[in-house]
Amino acid sequence: MAEQNKQKLVFKVGTSSLTHEGGRINLDRVEKLVTVLADLCNMGHKVALVTSGAIGVGTGKLGLSQKPSDVPGRQAAATVGQCELMFLYDKFFTQFGHKVGQLLITKEDMEDEKRYLNLTNTFAKLFDFGAIPIINENDAVATEEIVYGDNDTLSAMVACVIKADKLIILTETDGLYDSNPQDNPSAKHIDLVANITQEVLDFAGDSKTSMGTGGMKTKLRAATIATNNGIDTYIIAGQDPKKIYDLLEGKQVGTLFLKK
Repeated sequence: MAEQNKQKLVFKVGTSSLTHEGGRINLDRVEKLVTVLADLCNMGHKVALVTSGAIGVGTGKLGLSQKPSDVPGRQAAATVGQCELMFLYDKFFTQFGHKVGQLLITKEDMEDEKRYLNLTNTFAKLFDFGAIPIINENDAVATEEIVYGDNDTLSAMVACVIKADKLIILTETDGLYDSNPQDNPSAKHIDLVANITQEVLDFAGDSKTSMGTGGMKTKLRAATIATNNGIDTYIIAGQDPKKIYDLLEGKQVGTLFLKK
């Protein structure tokens, strides 16, 4: 691959793309995603992965019927789930010969000048070492004042920190529609968004899964942040990670939000 074709790519994967209904890990999906991301690294791309799922996975591993509603309960579940997530990512990436490094981030880390510089340097060194940064919010210690509250926004901020070429958000739907396709069979898929206007923002519903925290609104917020910082952003379905190859070849996949 020519040097100019090598890109910095940030991927964000949501809880619903990683887990089964009860919160247990969907091993098949995780392995398929890792296989593609490892292959992209083999091609010469630099890859960072923002992963949700710590609380959902912890909920499943603890045998709880639903995500805890109290903050200490969610934080406890996050500590259990984060261990499981990183174990699996390390296991699957290692089998393809790749190293991973974990970063647990809060909003304060992005807003404090010294911490932001430290983050920038850490990302740069991880890439120099050939390691894949795996990022999540620091759910175990975070309070409302110091978190973004969703990993869609965090993924956009990470893309800005590393000056990514693309932000690719993998979710349960294949992009943006003009209404909720679950409620409206005639909903129209939107392939390309040149400007995120109020009309586009109004397309987003409030749907989110029982284990996740986001929805289309947070993804549009992330797309707004990233595109305003010169980063093309995609929302695509996460069920078939091989579609990422098509996306990088310039084929139509999901919804593309054009950078400014």
